Amino acid sequence: MTTAATETAGPAVRVRFLGDFELTVNGAPVQRWRAGKARGLFQYLAVHRGQMLTRDRLYASLWPDADSAAGSSLKVAAHALRRVLDAHPDRPGESGIRLVYRDFGYVLHINGLWCDLDRFQELVHTGLRAAAAGDAPLARTRLRAAIGLYGGEFLRGEGADWVVEQREYLRALALRALGALRADAEAREDFVELIEVCKRTLEIDRHHEETYRALMAAHGRRGELACVRRWYELCARRMRDELAVTPGHETQRLLGTLIPAAARAAAAAAAAPVSAVTGAPPATVRALRPTARRAGTPAWSPEARTTALARPVRRARPDNRAAAALARAADQATA
Repeated sequence: MTTAATETAGPAVRVRFLGDFELTVNGAPVQRWRAGKARGLFQYLAVHRGQMLTRDRLYASLWPDADSAAGSSLKVAAHALRRVLDAHPDRPGESGIRLVYRDFGYVLHINGLWCDLDRFQELVHTGLRAAAAGDAPLARTRLRAAIGLYGGEFLRGEGADWVVEQREYLRALALRALGALRADAEAREDFVELIEVCKRTLEIDRHHEETYRALMAAHGRRGELACVRRWYELCARRMRDELAVTPGHETQRLLGTLIPAAARAAAAAAAAPVSAVTGAPPATVRALRPTARRAGTPAWSPEARTTALARPVRRARPDNRAAAALARAADQATA
């Protein structure tokens, strides 16, 4: 990816990828695209501008289900893109944009470009380098500016594979920047900024367990034990309901350090066999429980029977002594 150009007094093209996509040419937003695929083509070419992209690569990234040999989607999109942006390869208009076909592929050139994507990456990388070099003030300035530019996920609402790949990379980069800002705020014991940085982190990744621990520790230092418990419970609920896991041992140990009683209750709740859907004991446990008797019903009443299997009935042995006594009585009667 080429380096972002700074804004100049000449032709200016501004592109925003983070959050809702926006393209502005000479101060006028481009809102009407002659073909829906022209917009996707521009987005992909703008991210990889200055590079010659083959037809096969463009089809694989933008229209993976189309036949690149017989389809005309790329030609139609390129033609529409030139008309929308006045991007003729030989005589570009006032936009300074040129879409050139060369060597079985396309390359996009843009003069006077400002792109939030490039600026965001530049700020994060320079901020992280400054932090590694021990220049905390410079790192803080750069990383705060980077997070200010991160207006949302890359091309929000679009789901092409190339978009998802780029989105996850930028998301991880934003989390690295926030992690450095969090460490800086902890070192300065600036709990107000620390809490704000943590909340911003959870907007990007609601399962970032390290951030929950930072929030718990910050509120614990301030004696806000109710907040400690609420952040732990929120972490545990999200991880249980959305990832089917429990908080890690480090998070549980931190809770035990700050609020021992709350830690014991959380451990007991985690150990209880609870149904994930209804919160009731499992069906196998319920089936083995005897039916509760109504008040006043004697223990021997038939209504107190359970659903357990009845015990087998033992057969009585025949009484041979009774039969012998009858025989003797009969002999005496006939004597």
